[in-house]
Amino acid sequence: MIAKRSAAGASAPWREVTVDGVRLAYDDEGDGPVLVCLHAIGHGAADFAGLRARLRDRYRVLAPDWPGQGNSGEDCHPPTAARYAALLAGFLDATGAGPVAIIGNSIGGAAAITFAHDHPGRVRGLVLENPGGLDPPDRLARLSIAMMVRFFAAGARGAWWYPGAFAAYYRMVLPRPAAAAQRGRIVASGREIAPLLRDAWKGFGEPGADLRALAPGIRCPVLFAWADRDRILQLRRNLPAIRRFPDARLEKFPAGHAAHLETPDAFEVPLEGFLAGLPADRSSRAEPSTAKPERMARAEARVGGRVGESGPAI
Repeated sequence: MIAKRSAAGASAPWREVTVDGVRLAYDDEGDGPVLVCLHAIGHGAADFAGLRARLRDRYRVLAPDWPGQGNSGEDCHPPTAARYAALLAGFLDATGAGPVAIIGNSIGGAAAITFAHDHPGRVRGLVLENPGGLDPPDRLARLSIAMMVRFFAAGARGAWWYPGAFAAYYRMVLPRPAAAAQRGRIVASGREIAPLLRDAWKGFGEPGADLRALAPGIRCPVLFAWADRDRILQLRRNLPAIRRFPDARLEKFPAGHAAHLETPDAFEVPLEGFLAGLPADRSSRAEPSTAKPERMARAEARVGGRVGESGPAI
């Protein structure tokens, strides 16, 4: 029986590698500088199908399914950013990917931050879409996490009301029409992925999930692409941590959680400018740069009223 989560993952015929005992399915298209796309928890590589199609003529685009999601095998370790960063290191080794740019959404963004901190010479730049780990772990965060753990635990127990509630929840997470097809695939797999989501949310409440202290050590260029209608990872709560990244800029998009999936045309403009301005070799980059390439400046002008703060994040 084919798991329903398969439809949200890497496209058939996908490729596979085994990293630390975990079979990872992934999409691999195009040729050129390597761009790695890391999806949110419970999603899959299909989140980036449209982006791959747009960029494969200029970049090699790699998009893995995290363990237990899409078409990847299960993992004996809990789903955490630290675990995913470790798997990412092995994945890049197995696929022969040299210094890379990374797009990371949600837990994918948290894994990207962790990986860039631990392996600075392997990362040319980061595009972080509403990443985990930067929200203050205060009382409000603890209450929200506990509520989500209970919600997904009910789904794991088979609560009769869960499928409808999960569908309503995902209309909040990915509200824009452009994301409707992938949202439908995720919702269809709701019961399957409920235990994974429960375990992931438990991990979000652990001390190791707080990545704010890593921010000053991220020396590569960073583009924050924030879906500013996110009701859980709110921009105002994350701004203090964003300001701690030495070489970061911020763009805002009218989306719920994943700008690349919900507002693809607007997302591509600053993304293209950012990627074009990255140094070819991270080892040759001595100091963070606040200069804006001409192409990036033109890209900002084309986005219109949704452009956020640019240059160093404020």
